[in-house]
Amino acid sequence: MANRTQSKQETRLSLVPAPVAGLLSLLVPGLGQALARHVYRGVLLLVSLGSIVGLLAWRVQLLAHREEGPLAMLVKALQRRPSFVVAMLLGVVALWLFIAWDAYRLARPGRRSAPGVFVLVFLLLFVLGWQITEIDVYKAVNELADVWPRLSQILWPWEAAFDEITEVVSAGADIQVPCTASPPSPPEEIPGQPYVAAEPTCGVLSEQDENYASILGTVLTFTGRGFAPNTEVEIWWIDPLGNEFRVRQEGSYVAAETDDQGAFEIEVIMPYRLIPTTGERAQMHRIEARQVSQVVGVQPSEALRLIIERMIETIMVGMMATLFGIVLSIPISLMAARNLMSGSWVTMALYYLVRTWMNIVRSIEPIIWALIAVVWVGLGPFAGFIALTLHSIAALGKLYSEAIESIDPGPIEAIQATGATRLQMIAYAVVPQMIPPFVSFSIYRWDINIRMSTILGLVGGGGIGFLLIQYIRLLDYRAAGIAVWFITITVAIMDYVSAEIRQHFV
Repeated sequence: MANRTQSKQETRLSLVPAPVAGLLSLLVPGLGQALARHVYRGVLLLVSLGSIVGLLAWRVQLLAHREEGPLAMLVKALQRRPSFVVAMLLGVVALWLFIAWDAYRLARPGRRSAPGVFVLVFLLLFVLGWQITEIDVYKAVNELADVWPRLSQILWPWEAAFDEITEVVSAGADIQVPCTASPPSPPEEIPGQPYVAAEPTCGVLSEQDENYASILGTVLTFTGRGFAPNTEVEIWWIDPLGNEFRVRQEGSYVAAETDDQGAFEIEVIMPYRLIPTTGERAQMHRIEARQVSQVVGVQPSEALRLIIERMIETIMVGMMATLFGIVLSIPISLMAARNLMSGSWVTMALYYLVRTWMNIVRSIEPIIWALIAVVWVGLGPFAGFIALTLHSIAALGKLYSEAIESIDPGPIEAIQATGATRLQMIAYAVVPQMIPPFVSFSIYRWDINIRMSTILGLVGGGGIGFLLIQYIRLLDYRAAGIAVWFITITVAIMDYVSAEIRQHFV
């Protein structure tokens, strides 16, 4: 026993003396460790130092990209980021010396490897990562107050989830454009109903000249009575085609406040022309006063209805992609299991072919597959379904095949000893052992597909992601918040359901 231990220690002895190992690592980092019979450690230290030096050179080049020559770039980088550049240069030198000392230490008899040199590697990579990602804690804390109003709308967006159902009281008067010899008369007043009148009853619309200078239209004196007292009245304009809009003046909507008797009077400039004129023929426009009399209830807003529809679409895309992924990945997983395909060179060739295909498909993210599918079948949930199905087949095929490779070979050998065919062997020896991991992996993939389908909409793959990115681009943070809440609630429910299913089958 003692001789065996001594022999093992002799095989671990360094090929060179400790000073030589340290000197060699000073010349070529990691070489001393390799000659001290710590090859992997030496290679790892060489790659780590090379990566740190390369990243530092890249950052220096970015800091001084207008300078020519390494020395000029280094000087400029020192001027712009002195603390970072100096700290990294000292760190690189310290790491180089530390690697040489580590080689000297490892080459000495009876010395064991220590993790100290890798702690320094981690610290240098951390400093580089901090600078590359441009982390600015002061900026994050200082500007939090500016983003809080928008963040609060996302965190509590429910004011935009429902619209009030209101009763609107309105009255209007016809306005002729342009004036003719017989302008329209003021409307007839009906007792007990709101009434409005405009003076004059004809005029010209505002427009712009060839130099884009504003030419204001006719000023109308708009009066009304019979409305609710001390309540705002909105002024609306309706063109001959039926297009209606609120009148704006000086960047603000025009509105009037009724007095104690429910009457108002306001001057309104006729708005800009929205439709082309028809020569000298007069057109009839209409000006209206509208007042919300009371709120009679609430109803789901358009944003809420759209989000619910797209959320259902998202769930269905994830569910269908999971279903097709499971069905199509099972035969692929059988062909990707080495213990089932090692019978001949033909099956092994098929094994390597299937494995290569799965690796290629899995390496491409679903969002990239969605972009390809959008070009293939166009925008919509079908593109998202194709993207998730392809990735699910490859991912589940790999998981299933690895589970098959780890099953107990005893039942397989017992079934084969009876002279059973390969299909019988799979049905009676492989499938019974595969049900628990298959169920677990399938549920996990379902959870992934539900979450991924919320993102595919960003590139046109259907679902709620499309609405979410549109609301963010339009700065409608309340609607975006509703979408985020629905995504969170859906993922939480899916997680609970999947846990329950896993508890019963796994």
